[in-house]
Amino acid sequence: MKLPHPIPYQGSKRNLADNILRYFPVTFDRLIEPFAGSAAITIASAFYFKANHFIINDINKPLMSLWDSIINTPQYIVKQYHDIWHGQHGNEEEYYYEIRNKFNETQQVEYLLFLLAKCVKAAVRYNSQGNFNQSPDKRRLGRNPQMMRDDILGVSRLLKGKTKILSVDYSLVLNDATPNDLIYMDPPYQGTGQNGGFNYAGNIGFDDFVISLHELNQREIPYILSFDGRTGDKTFGNPLPDKLNLTKIEINAGRSTQATLLNRREYTYEAVYLSSALVKRIDIDKMTLKQHLQYDLFASS
Repeated sequence: MKLPHPIPYQGSKRNLADNILRYFPVTFDRLIEPFAGSAAITIASAFYFKANHFIINDINKPLMSLWDSIINTPQYIVKQYHDIWHGQHGNEEEYYYEIRNKFNETQQVEYLLFLLAKCVKAAVRYNSQGNFNQSPDKRRLGRNPQMMRDDILGVSRLLKGKTKILSVDYSLVLNDATPNDLIYMDPPYQGTGQNGGFNYAGNIGFDDFVISLHELNQREIPYILSFDGRTGDKTFGNPLPDKLNLTKIEINAGRSTQATLLNRREYTYEAVYLSSALVKRIDIDKMTLKQHLQYDLFASS
């Protein structure tokens, strides 16, 4: 069985999951994803038997309704996607916009899944009114129904009966965490939303988020945070305050697509931060962390 991923999502940590799972404790009660998106880390954790109980949350309610259908009623969403996908042939672009309009009117999950599979670069975008407004990728039809079926059924087998699905503000999810849980956070990148020219479903304030991290530290709750990164000498995002006492690790995410187009040999590194409570749990000292970092750097050469 391959690692299933029914929801394509720009920025998904699917390809970095192996590196992130390396920093998981041996045992913990629940894995919590307050910014679930494609739920890549939850899926990988279930696939590799890292956790048995999960909480996935995202402020995007239709997305979480879609996850509910994928996990708990997979036959329904498989059938709906099959029928919608086959309806596009011979009229692909106009059909996409028809489905987009239907989704914005009804918020039905089967329409959202088709849009996610067909939109440009799997980049989910919403306008200021909260409507899905990304354009179709005119070069492809979207995920083949048979492949989508396999992934949906695979995720359902991994997560059904083990997963609590929420759509609330991330702070409420963090408030319910205990020191026996592990939190993985991949919040929307800085620079998007009000100041970036496009919107995700829900934007978070930097200062409020830092306060939430501080509160997690006070409660000694272990967490892993994917937050920023760099390509070559160019860094992305505001730095997190030193007072949070986080351990930063850079993971090689491969050649930069933009740099490659410009004939430059540059690599993108995504940063993950480990809370002090987590470092204590997994007993990583500075030498071990240095070895991990050297491994990631070596992989890029």
